[in-house]
Amino acid sequence: MQTRQSGFTLIELLVVITLIAIASSVVTLAMRDPAATRLEQEAARLTALLESARAEARASGLQGRWEPRGSTADAPGFRFLGFPDTTPRPTNWLNEGVSAEIVGARAVVLGPEPMIGAQRIVLRLDAQRLVLATDGLGPFVVAGDEAAP
Repeated sequence: MQTRQSGFTLIELLVVITLIAIASSVVTLAMRDPAATRLEQEAARLTALLESARAEARASGLQGRWEPRGSTADAPGFRFLGFPDTTPRPTNWLNEGVSAEIVGARAVVLGPEPMIGAQRIVLRLDAQRLVLATDGLGPFVVAGDEAAP
């Protein structure tokens, strides 16, 4: 009588190990950079804040502006100017290390005119960057990471 041995062959083990290696490499490549995710969150929040302030400036006839305070530790964040103090507005980024630069200007004009002129804001966090832009008539949108002039 012959006894039959049970178990896996070397080829079966190699196939399983190869499949696990391929799956783990795909997952590793699919994982997002946390800085990019945080920067996209800041960009979405800033576009909502800018559009809200823009609508308020148009409705109330105020000369509203937004400007970043700077990227230094003593003056982080941003501020809205020309709006009444009755409505508190955010003045800080959600994540530390975020900085903003307005391309070709010191402040973003938000109203009171419906057409405000094309404007671009470059957001940075670590090595990541995103550009928020408007053509002046449409809303602010995330335009990607285009190179700023």
